[in-house]
Amino acid sequence: MPDGKLTLISHPPCPFVQRAAIVLLEKGVPFERIDIDLAAKPEWFLALSPTGKVPLLTVRQADGTDAILFESMVICEYIEEAEEGASLYFPNALSRAQQRAWVEFGTAALSEAWQWLNHDDSRTADAKRVVLQDRFRRIEAVLEQGPYFSGSMFSMVDAVFAPVFRYFDCIDPAVSEAIFNDLPRVSAWRHALASRQSVISAVREDYADLFQQHLLQHGAALASSRTSRPFAHSKR
Repeated sequence: MPDGKLTLISHPPCPFVQRAAIVLLEKGVPFERIDIDLAAKPEWFLALSPTGKVPLLTVRQADGTDAILFESMVICEYIEEAEEGASLYFPNALSRAQQRAWVEFGTAALSEAWQWLNHDDSRTADAKRVVLQDRFRRIEAVLEQGPYFSGSMFSMVDAVFAPVFRYFDCIDPAVSEAIFNDLPRVSAWRHALASRQSVISAVREDYADLFQQHLLQHGAALASSRTSRPFAHSKR
């Protein structure tokens, strides 16, 4: 493993890894990244991870040992508290608590988007789509001037929702755009996140291809509606 202060253990398509990567990039924190295959987890990874899941963050200590952090939001909160750079939360306690509540809302949205995208039965997928659209309508009602969730401030809520919205740039535009019908604020927010450099750089250039391959391998109902159009990206 690289000898650095922070090392992010990653599985390339994982949306939870993207959260941690976005926060690290927003903070301007140098870090190493190691990609593993979750279908063939290396022994050294299983020895480090209590859950066998990614992301995993190793933090090099002064004595040369590594502290291990797991669970994506725990990692994100640690980076927010331990590293310099612009805060991803409001300073006011109430506003900060409200942002954290929307972070939880975003985690539920991610789960619903995943279920919709991966279901192999079109009827069930349609039902999941309705639930997901209702969640986006709730967000539409609270969004204001933008371009981000908290106005001009890029926040932890944005870091959580960016991987959710990224999914929709990897499937047939006719399918994805229908999700955002009559949601102008959410649509504008989605596109603002897509152009943010930290969001772009949080994934590999072949992310869209990897995700499409995943849908095909799992027989997802939406696999036949995939597109080769990639999500915006740049080299890291």
